Amino acid sequence: MFTGIIEQMAQIVAIETQGSNRTFTLQASLASELKVDQSVAHNGACLTVTQVSPEKQQYTVTAIDETLQKTNLGDWQEGRFVNIERCMQMNGRLDGHIVQGHVDQVGRCMAIADEDGSWRFTFSYEADTGNMTVEKGSICVNGVSLTVVDSQQGQFSVAIIPYTYEHTTFRYLAVGDRVNLEFDILGKYVRQYLQAMQVK
Repeated sequence: MFTGIIEQMAQIVAIETQGSNRTFTLQASLASELKVDQSVAHNGACLTVTQVSPEKQQYTVTAIDETLQKTNLGDWQEGRFVNIERCMQMNGRLDGHIVQGHVDQVGRCMAIADEDGSWRFTFSYEADTGNMTVEKGSICVNGVSLTVVDSQQGQFSVAIIPYTYEHTTFRYLAVGDRVNLEFDILGKYVRQYLQAMQVK
């Protein structure tokens, strides 16, 4: 389980294809604190650490075909930066919101507006999946816990403060880029419950 509060950015230094899987080697200063079998969220997708090279500040994770198909990990290239977060400690504060590290679907950046001190990013997604957002509700975009500013069917916007802009991959995001979306787990349970009640 995660909080959506990004610890740092990691840079992809190598990509290797093994059958239908893809192995990523990343460089980050916290690599020396990782261990094999540890769960780390990468742009919101939970991946297992399979190898650690502390002296190089590098570690390796593998994404199976299912993950590559349902996230934007298939778009990754060497040199790209990704948001990373280690799993939540039970004795810590939940500063963001409950994030599972399970990407619901891929969205697309539609617009970026400079609002003189902050930035407003607008994203679209396929609404026929049943996912939805609500104003002032939570959404996870590329692993970042954010508050929805404006919500419409198949579209929402978020406001990014300077700190988040500088310390996450939002500063590299461009219109047209695909992003990983994890919708609020409470909203998903409510939706499932209402659907089940309608069946009855």
